[in-house]
Amino acid sequence: MGENVEPGIYNLREALIMAENLGLDLVEISPTANPPVCKVIDYKKFLYELKRKQKEMKAKTAKIIVKEIRLGPNTDDHDFNFKLNHAIKFLKDGAKVKVDVFFKGRSIIYKEQGELILLKFAQNIVEYGKIEQMPRLEGKRMIMIIAPKK
Repeated sequence: MGENVEPGIYNLREALIMAENLGLDLVEISPTANPPVCKVIDYKKFLYELKRKQKEMKAKTAKIIVKEIRLGPNTDDHDFNFKLNHAIKFLKDGAKVKVDVFFKGRSIIYKEQGELILLKFAQNIVEYGKIEQMPRLEGKRMIMIIAPKK
């Protein structure tokens, strides 16, 4: 980045004159060092490169998708298998699956049945995903989160 400038220790005035002669900027890299470390660079190009690197880093981060599947405490086998197949597809695509049993009205008295359905769901899906969060009751919902296997 520092063009035609020999590394060394210069005072501030010399460094500013060098940068001005080259048509570049003097940028302080490490202000806490003794003496402070500066570089002669094109500051706009430096900012552009920094933004580009940040954009690349952001693009590389994995975006976590959470798909939700809702069951009832009395879900029959056909509906259960239908939703199980959807969950398997979501896990194969790399998304997390949030399975919840929603208790309507007084059906909250069937908490144990809801937990059994979630555990049965987890048992049937064990080869495609692992349980990230065991079933727990939140208000009128019992929620379990399953993450895909790598």
